[in-house]
Amino acid sequence: MIDAGFDIEALADEDIIKRVLSGERDMFEIIMRRYNRRIYRTVRSIVRDDVEAEDVVQDAYVRAYTNLGQFAGLAKFSTWLTRIAVNEALARVRMKKRLVHVQPGEAANGIGMNIYVSKTPDPEQNTLAKELASMLEEAVDSLPEAYRSVFVLRQIEDMSTAETAECLDLSEEAVKVRFFRARAL
Repeated sequence: MIDAGFDIEALADEDIIKRVLSGERDMFEIIMRRYNRRIYRTVRSIVRDDVEAEDVVQDAYVRAYTNLGQFAGLAKFSTWLTRIAVNEALARVRMKKRLVHVQPGEAANGIGMNIYVSKTPDPEQNTLAKELASMLEEAVDSLPEAYRSVFVLRQIEDMSTAETAECLDLSEEAVKVRFFRARAL
């Protein structure tokens, strides 16, 4: 269990990693909470499916945890973790292209895992927010694959050009061009 006697947000990623590697495995939860939104959005921009994105995020965290000792600190930890997630997502997309799509059975009832319950009491605002999020998701999903991940990392996750380039294994110039073109689209 994580000790609540200290400020979790004040811990640097490197300190958390050292503690996890020294046996405090529960500390990895801090990393997961810290980067879950970024990782999910990045992966979602690649796989374009909420359920698939959740699976990929889990796989990415497992891979990061098992390979935590290999983190050399040459880049920011968040960049390293995002790169693992991007690789997992791209591998899943490649694998999916080779498989035949089968419709889910009746047990699924067509209900996805993208049902969110808002804490706001105003139904009108809740509906408006859902419509806006859906429109944004559709607009991002309609971007060509080459631009989509760059747009999500730069615009939504507010990563720098250098971080985005490192995560996607692109040059900074390519990131700038793709981001400009994604915004234009």
